[in-house]
Amino acid sequence: MNEVILELDSVVKRFGDNEVLRGISLNLHRHEVVCLIGASGSGKSTLLRCVNLLETIEGGSITLFGQSLTDVRIDPDKVRRHTGMVFQSFNLFPHLTVLENVLVGPVRALKRKRSDVLDEAMQLLDRIGLRERSDEYPDRLSGGQQQRVAIVRSLAMRPALLLLDEVTSALDPSLVGEVLDLLRDLARTGTTMLIATHEMNFARDVAQQVVYLDGGVLVEKGTPEEIFSNPQHESTRLFLERVR
Repeated sequence: MNEVILELDSVVKRFGDNEVLRGISLNLHRHEVVCLIGASGSGKSTLLRCVNLLETIEGGSITLFGQSLTDVRIDPDKVRRHTGMVFQSFNLFPHLTVLENVLVGPVRALKRKRSDVLDEAMQLLDRIGLRERSDEYPDRLSGGQQQRVAIVRSLAMRPALLLLDEVTSALDPSLVGEVLDLLRDLARTGTTMLIATHEMNFARDVAQQVVYLDGGVLVEKGTPEEIFSNPQHESTRLFLERVR
C-alpha cells in the first residue's frame, strides 16, 4: 500500500450547537481515490473544507503530509499549495480568459515564470479539448466546459491531493458525463482524490474506497463492491435504495 498522505482522527466540527462532523476517522493513501457519499447535509462538503483549512475543527486531528493541520503555526497558504480544491460552483475569474484562469495560480502563488508554465497550461487545456477556446472568457463556455477548466486550473498547481466537492451538482444532466470522464482519466493516471459525490455509478467505477456519511457520522467504509453490493448497516442500505 502507498504511503498515507491524509489522516483524520476523530474529527469534530460544530457550527454553534450543530455538530456537523461527529468523530470522523479516515486515511487516504497516495494515488488512492476515496469517494464520500451520503445525503445532502451529511457532512461531506464540510469535511473537505476542513482538510483544505477553510474551516477549523473543534475536536480530533487532521494530518496532511505528516503535518498537523491543528498546529497554530501552520500557514494555510503553504498547505494549499499541495492541495487543489474544486467546488460545486466553478469559481472561475470572469475577467480572465480560460488560459489566464489556468496560469494565475502557478504564476502568482507558486511564483513560476509565465513562460515556463504556458506550454504546460496549453497541454492541460488540450487534454480537456479546450485548447482552441483558450482565449475566450468563461461566460462563453458551457457549464461542463467551465467545470473542466476549474479542474484543470487546480491541476496546474501540481497538487499532491485533489479535493472535489460535488463538482457535477450544478451542471445540466447532459453535461455531467464530460466532467466525470475527466475525473476517470485522472483516476487512471494515479491522481490522489477525495471526492464528495452524488454519482453512485461514478463512485463504483473509480474509487478504491467508498465512505458513507449520515448526519456527520462515518457509518460505513469499504471497497465499492462491499458498499454497493453488500452494505453492513441498515442506513447505508436505505440510502442506496433511495438513490438507485
